[in-house]
Amino acid sequence: MATDYDAPRKTDEELAEDSLEELKARRVDKSSSVIDVDETELAENHELPGADLSDESLTVRVVPRQSDEFTCSRCYLVQHRSQLDHEGKAGPICKDCA
Repeated sequence: MATDYDAPRKTDEELAEDSLEELKARRVDKSSSVIDVDETELAENHELPGADLSDESLTVRVVPRQSDEFTCSRCYLVQHRSQLDHEGKAGPICKDCA
């Protein structure tokens, strides 16, 4: 932010008045931004861990590992060959696990 050094400086009284006006303006802004949250709606949409998901169906298409991919022997994630760090005793290791 540019500063105009030739501009007249404010006195301590003027600075205090400006600060009070800014604080009052902020108070008005804060009171107008109150959000009405429906707690029951939040509770209905929240799923607990261990919930019964037997009625759910898989909606993601699963693709087998491609020829340019590998499975990390530490994190067991399928990674692209560009993420290969080195071949360990147990198998390939990705850069994140190395």
